[in-house]
Amino acid sequence: MRAFVFPGQGAQTIGMGAALADAYPEARAVFDEVDAALGEKLSTLIWEGDIETLTLTANAQPALMATSLAAMAALRAEGVEVTAASFVAGHSLGEYSALCAAGALTLSDTARLLRTRGRAMQEAVPVGEGAMAALLGLDFETATAVAAEAAEGEVCQAANDNDPGQVVVSGHKAAVERATAIAKEKGAKRAVLLPVSAPFHSALMEPAARVMAEALDDVSIHEPSVPVVTNVSAQAVTNPTVIRSQLVEQVTGSVRWRESVAWMAGQGVTEIWEIGAGKALSGMVRRIEREVATRNVGSPEDVKAAVEALQG
Repeated sequence: MRAFVFPGQGAQTIGMGAALADAYPEARAVFDEVDAALGEKLSTLIWEGDIETLTLTANAQPALMATSLAAMAALRAEGVEVTAASFVAGHSLGEYSALCAAGALTLSDTARLLRTRGRAMQEAVPVGEGAMAALLGLDFETATAVAAEAAEGEVCQAANDNDPGQVVVSGHKAAVERATAIAKEKGAKRAVLLPVSAPFHSALMEPAARVMAEALDDVSIHEPSVPVVTNVSAQAVTNPTVIRSQLVEQVTGSVRWRESVAWMAGQGVTEIWEIGAGKALSGMVRRIEREVATRNVGSPEDVKAAVEALQG
């Protein structure tokens, strides 16, 4: 059994997806549709812009989704449908890519939702008031206890449970800074503030969650052709009503990636393909479940290799 997974923020690079668009008209059509949905040439920014502008949350979210869906379009052009996977999943914004790949959301709706999500998450907290930090070498329970101790009446919570030795905490800047100091006392190998513009996946994102609840009410969500392992539940979901509510909950809730990968492995998944930009999720998968094979599909060469592996 295999699963297709889709990356989140941090994987963006200038030029991502360009080779796919050059090699596959179907991949170029994805970027064209995203441009049309947003009413701007996001593709030009992705391929020719500057990394600072691309990294802005409102740009990075739809850009990474477009790159993932372009890779999926290339796979489909070679005869590999999303149903070649038993499950799909995505890290934070990547969950929207997974839902779109599985037909639960249209591409245009997904692009607009992610633009709205990016803006809402950026605007939820004034710049400088929030922060995120990666705690390396602590398990989830210890990191959660560190966050609770550091809060001191402010918000500080475990935001991303990425793998057995990497947990990201998020919240008020002073509380997150306290967490890095406490984490080191508790034996963390490293505790570093992340170069992000807002405290994602924390209670401080509640204003963004309200915005997304309204935005999601305006779109149709269909039953996905492949079950989606959601960040909120860390197990497979197919009910559109549950998907809608969990996408709202996801804005303030933890990304339960370690549990999601472990759950898929427990269902019999033996290989996971990372569809789109970067290789961060593949590294996490290997640290979570060493027996699960990984494959990256982000270039025409990757697509050809993946198709050959399936046919072989």
